[in-house]
Amino acid sequence: MLTTRFAIPVCILLTLALIPTVLHSYLDKKVADGKYAKKTPITFNSFNSFASKKNNSWGMDLFGTSDWVERIYQDQQYRRVRLFTGRSYDHKRLYHHPELALSYGQNLTKRGIVNLKEIPDIPIHLFNSDDNTTLVAYVLLYNGEFIANPILHQLTDSLRLLISTRKPMTLIYASQSNIPANLPFRQTAMAKLLPLAIHAWQAQK
Repeated sequence: MLTTRFAIPVCILLTLALIPTVLHSYLDKKVADGKYAKKTPITFNSFNSFASKKNNSWGMDLFGTSDWVERIYQDQQYRRVRLFTGRSYDHKRLYHHPELALSYGQNLTKRGIVNLKEIPDIPIHLFNSDDNTTLVAYVLLYNGEFIANPILHQLTDSLRLLISTRKPMTLIYASQSNIPANLPFRQTAMAKLLPLAIHAWQAQK
């Protein structure tokens, strides 16, 4: 025989458990902030650019998003930097080793979190190839904050995400090859381009 003593608490718990299912599966509630990766400027100061040859489905296959852009920027010294900006409501697909997806085939090692004087409070995830001639750097942005530890961010934010509408995460990713092996990151073309791209993103209304 079933007791009714716990009927009300059980009903409350079941109702709470249904909230994320209803929000994310049925209502598909999302927050749009009016910012778009595709608004990334074509030029930045001395950098001009041309679009990469990725097809439209490439970003959807990698990150589950159609809001992405990838361009090759070149400065007056003919140094080229590949810049990718993408947004996705599937956060894990963005923060879980984007260097493997965006620099496929390259053996990269994480050098840690670095900062630039132009953006001193923004954590930049930096990687280099074995021979130090290729560098990769990216930033992650969610809800107005730049993320230094995406795994910790996801863990601490997981409860709130269960009951709130989804917000997009933004990835701004830069890579440069054929760099002199001993050249410090701060002297590379990508270290000049990345702050410009971040400032342009923050300036979007």
